[in-house]
Amino acid sequence: MKIAIPLAGGQLCMHFGHCEQFALVSVENGAVTETQYLTPPPHEPGLLPRWLAERGATAILAGGMGMRAQQLFAQHGIEVAVGVSAGRPEEIVAAYLAGTLATGENVCDH
Repeated sequence: MKIAIPLAGGQLCMHFGHCEQFALVSVENGAVTETQYLTPPPHEPGLLPRWLAERGATAILAGGMGMRAQQLFAQHGIEVAVGVSAGRPEEIVAAYLAGTLATGENVCDH
């Protein structure tokens, strides 16, 4: 499993399309094995779902994301969780793996 988390300033970026980096966290047998920090290409509609899929992402945890982007991630077989609260990637992944990750309202309005 590879979990993508959009970041700005080392914290969850509330809108994935405007992030500075993605943490791409590899998980095997319920434990984090590696975290890569990737700089995304310039934002274009529809590009990031494909780009992350090419890097092996199987899930994305975001604060907010438009419906079209969610559909594109689904087409690439990537699970989407929105409404995630700000935090460091390690904390977010730990909560996700423990089944305690709180999600709420999608903070994106498009």
